[in-house]
Amino acid sequence: MEILHAFLLAVVQGLTEFLPISSSAHLVLLPILMDWQDQGLVIDVAAHLGSLLAVLFYFRDDLGKLLGQAFVPASTPGENGEARDLAWLLLWATLPILVLALFFHAYVIQYSRDAIVIAVTSIFFGLLLWLADWRGSQTRMTRQLTKTDALLIGFAQAFALIPGASRSGVTITAAMWLGLTRVEAARFSFLLAIPTIFAASVFGIYQAVLEAASVQWSFGFGVLACSAIVTFFCIHWFIKFIAQIGMLPFVLYRVLLGMVLLFAYW
Repeated sequence: MEILHAFLLAVVQGLTEFLPISSSAHLVLLPILMDWQDQGLVIDVAAHLGSLLAVLFYFRDDLGKLLGQAFVPASTPGENGEARDLAWLLLWATLPILVLALFFHAYVIQYSRDAIVIAVTSIFFGLLLWLADWRGSQTRMTRQLTKTDALLIGFAQAFALIPGASRSGVTITAAMWLGLTRVEAARFSFLLAIPTIFAASVFGIYQAVLEAASVQWSFGFGVLACSAIVTFFCIHWFIKFIAQIGMLPFVLYRVLLGMVLLFAYW
């Protein structure tokens, strides 16, 4: 794979991982549309690790509190108690996709990584995002979520196994349906991305080792760095954007993308 191709994929990963438009869909579509060879596991893993490092750095203060207070007594009041509760909510929300991925990952890879599936999921989940945003009754804060709420968001996240659904999109949609504000929904979604992307990256590394994939270390680190930088600024911009504008621009993009793909590949 040419260097330009790999770094363009890193930029696409950085731009789309935390926008509700599906990074996996764009990473599948880009080689198809540009007639490139598949980028391979090493580039995929490097790009995702870059996004992981970016979200870790962006939420470093929150993570310090979560890790420091995860095991304080349940009756602990104030910020420490809230940090503990959030840490366990994130754990509950992570479990569904870990379990379901074990059973359905191979099936999804085999049957859903094509343009028509991406078109349908892009439109369908885009409209669900619009409906959740349009309801306009989001007043809850993350600290008001229950374990059941976290599990529901977690099961919604499992749809992200299908390219086009968008991990951030489905989790933000579910969180807003449960009453969280846009910004709180995005924050919970982004924190939830940390264990999810970490698990996916570990699995990707395991697959690469099994396949004895060749590694160009300088190449891989360059892709990782590019993805991390783009992801960091994208997170910062997105949170400010949705607080003022909302989700409609992303919904329109998803629907337009889906319609173009249906027209081109039906």
